[in-house]
Amino acid sequence: MARKRSILIVGGGTAGWLTAAYLARALGVSDDGPIEITLLESPEIGIIGVGEGTFPTIRTTLKYLGIDEGRFIREASATFKQGIRFTDWARTPEGDTHSHYFHPFEAPFYSEEANLVSYWLLQDEKTRPPFAEAVTFQNRVAEAQRAPKRPHEGDFSGPLNYAYHFDAAMLAQVLAERARALGVRHLEGRLSAVELDGRGAIDRIISPEQGALRADLYIDCTGFRAELIGRAMQAPFKSVRDVLFADRAVTCKIPYDRPDAPIESFTIATAHEAGWIWDIGLNGARGIGCVYSSDHLDDARAEQLLRAHVGPRGAEAKTRLIPFEAGYRTRQWIGNCVAVGLSGGFLEPLESTGVVLIEAAIGMIAELFPHNGPVDAPARRFNELMTARYDNIVTFLKLHYCLSGRTERFWRENADPATIPERLIELLEQWQYRPPGRFDFILDLESFAFYNYQYILYGMGFRTDLTPVRDDFPHVGAAERIFARIRTFGERATQDLPAHRALIQQINAGAMG
Repeated sequence: MARKRSILIVGGGTAGWLTAAYLARALGVSDDGPIEITLLESPEIGIIGVGEGTFPTIRTTLKYLGIDEGRFIREASATFKQGIRFTDWARTPEGDTHSHYFHPFEAPFYSEEANLVSYWLLQDEKTRPPFAEAVTFQNRVAEAQRAPKRPHEGDFSGPLNYAYHFDAAMLAQVLAERARALGVRHLEGRLSAVELDGRGAIDRIISPEQGALRADLYIDCTGFRAELIGRAMQAPFKSVRDVLFADRAVTCKIPYDRPDAPIESFTIATAHEAGWIWDIGLNGARGIGCVYSSDHLDDARAEQLLRAHVGPRGAEAKTRLIPFEAGYRTRQWIGNCVAVGLSGGFLEPLESTGVVLIEAAIGMIAELFPHNGPVDAPARRFNELMTARYDNIVTFLKLHYCLSGRTERFWRENADPATIPERLIELLEQWQYRPPGRFDFILDLESFAFYNYQYILYGMGFRTDLTPVRDDFPHVGAAERIFARIRTFGERATQDLPAHRALIQQINAGAMG
């Protein structure tokens, strides 16, 4: 009988416990099974929790882990997220005049009768509705502070696509409990040393509380410290600050003004002179953070912007400064060590890519895991796929910045072609004449679909000129009927769907279904 293969995860938090639970479920951990998984967690190290948002992929992940949606919402202080509202990104506000657009999770309505995107592009710019409002009714539902589903609808399903906002520390506890139930062994202890063998692989790690620990595969979930992949394995780090300028965030959490205050079911991302501010509605509080570039803004001014955004209660808010380096390790799997989460890389909180990248990494580890033979056999393929995914996310995030007409130095430098990836420049040139399409992207290397690019492009006011080929789109009447149907669906949905706060309260009272 073959020897058991062992996996040692170093570090807890969202990355560590999500990795543990997912691999335990995927690889079949059991007392008499072929795999054993141990997680070593230091009780002294807190959770970063920079982003408290997710992408819709998280629903599939939680369902796969066998976590009840209602319980998750109750125990992680979670709320629903239907997308992101971007305020003041397109241009600098003047007085009380602000611009905004919505990036919903729902794909544009598809019809064989007419390609709605092209027909929207051919409408009069002065009178047509915003892109997201025209091609899906999720924009209207979210702005009306309605939930994406009704109480009787099943776990992780509903008429509209959605993700969640959550408290990072509370989510880690939910995942930890599930991982332990799936057979993961939990050890508490610090990491004091990593010892390598003659080939440069990890021979063992040393914990003062647990002694020497050995495994076939070591997974580094130690966050920005990157104790295994960075310090021990010396994996090179590729900075992308020449493309994405933000390198700091100052954050706080504040209670609602009143218990019945509406909870927005989207992240509010408000641009400022040198970055942006996130505002996330949790069940019991708002999580707020000011993201900025230290080359364009000092810490004192960033905190001032954060407190001004919070309003009258901003003066009493306790803040926390989180520096970060935008970039990733080009080799995230070296020998018998693989990085997941912040130890592998971090870009910035925009579009909630942190958890998405954890999901991508653990999905690949589960699929590629060698049950026998060399444990580093999948390393090259894993590194290629993760590098491509990081590069593509960098391109998508840069799109949010480089189209801005804002006048401050931060924004003008973001619009400088020298700071824009060559691939994005090529696509933007093509998109002047046609909208983004599915063949622009290789699905397995992407975290975002072509329509996500459409929402950002046309929300920011990018022009795709189809007027010279207007005759190629003769089904104007059919398109208008579909647009009208979407408006009708939106009106009906805002009446049929419950208020977001009301649904969250109902779930927390245990009164679903």
